[in-house]
Amino acid sequence: MMKRLFRKFVPAFVAGWYHWVLAHLANYRYHRPSEQLTVIGITGTSGKSTVAAMVASILEAAGHVVGVASTISFKVGASERPNDTKMTMVGRFQLQRLLAQMVKARCRFAIVETTSLGIAQSRHIGIHYDTAVLTNLYPEHVDAHGGFEKYVAAKRELFSHLERLPHKTIAHTRVPKTIIVNLDVAQAPEFLAFTVDKKIGVTMKARYDISGVEELRGEVLRDADRVGVRVQGEELWLSLRGEHNAENALMAAAIARAHGVSWADVRSGLANLATLPGRIERVDAGQPYTVIVDYAFEPVAMEKLYAVVRALPHRRVLQVLGTTGGGRDRNRGEVLGRMAGRFADYVVATNEDPYDDDPVMLANRVVTGSQAAGKTLGKDLFLELDRRQAIRQALQEAKATDVVLVTGKGSEQAMVVAGNKKVPWDDRAVVREEISTGTR
Repeated sequence: MMKRLFRKFVPAFVAGWYHWVLAHLANYRYHRPSEQLTVIGITGTSGKSTVAAMVASILEAAGHVVGVASTISFKVGASERPNDTKMTMVGRFQLQRLLAQMVKARCRFAIVETTSLGIAQSRHIGIHYDTAVLTNLYPEHVDAHGGFEKYVAAKRELFSHLERLPHKTIAHTRVPKTIIVNLDVAQAPEFLAFTVDKKIGVTMKARYDISGVEELRGEVLRDADRVGVRVQGEELWLSLRGEHNAENALMAAAIARAHGVSWADVRSGLANLATLPGRIERVDAGQPYTVIVDYAFEPVAMEKLYAVVRALPHRRVLQVLGTTGGGRDRNRGEVLGRMAGRFADYVVATNEDPYDDDPVMLANRVVTGSQAAGKTLGKDLFLELDRRQAIRQALQEAKATDVVLVTGKGSEQAMVVAGNKKVPWDDRAVVREEISTGTR
């Protein structure tokens, strides 16, 4: 309630100063911990958590102690716990406390997933980044930012912030400032325009030959049920599924190489990462069909998920999905509904994270989209607001060799309802409970 009143009645410039001051206070409260860490900031519309996990695995294969703050988890050296905050980039005091814990655990690297909304609220201020990374860029959180250009500008601020920062010295060694950008992004030149020590561009498409930019060009590798990427003559095979992860692996390799990691450790680190919570995560409770839980909640990520499922042997696809409220991209629900209506054989529209929006209205957007794609309500399309019941319905309908997709929340640990109340929730746990209690 207080946050809503603050946003409604406090002028934007006052709110901006408030966020800026809080960020500096948090930094000084925890004794400027990022000054003692090599900080890698990863931004982009998608792939941030996967790239962060890949980089952490590679750096650990190289013998480094690593900390990570991402959508998926908070990692401090050997200790790791799920991110249960419903925030990718947590508040300033929580984030600075986490960085201080990394220093205490003798981490050398801190990998910080840095979001556009976090940047807009100055959560990046007080963090002394050394490397800024752009994974990709397409419309998302557009309503929250007031347009795509403002969304891009928020992302770009991370790179401007890096340019303004003085060089850091750790263990008597000057840490170079580095920018790593996906060259296949139309706005890539804007992100490469800042003055730093090193600029690296990655691409899965063509050579760009940009002056002052080192390029790493990747090529997708396929072998039976494996996927990988070839770069500079090196073959990097993954344990993760999905061709989109070849691009993520290329980005992770570029980050690791920029920090002096050998190709042998890059290969080992990528191969060691077998699963990511809530990312194309299979839930096996002894059922005769496949269940996949995935975080995909916007169209580009959903299409990447569908590409993975297409490659799996299956008879039918049954999908449970909703759309998020709280002012997040209002047109998304209908788009996702159309996509599910075209791809899945059986669709159950349900609740996701309504915030203060009407859950019925949100779910009906998915229904409307699915109907436009040819689905019929009551036949192969259903509206069930109770997310547990929606999952139960799909599981009860599933037969051997079917695939059940539960999308939108992944490994998230809560559902956010009216009044910003967080209700404990985990799609994976609910699937296991429903199967074990006799859904079949």
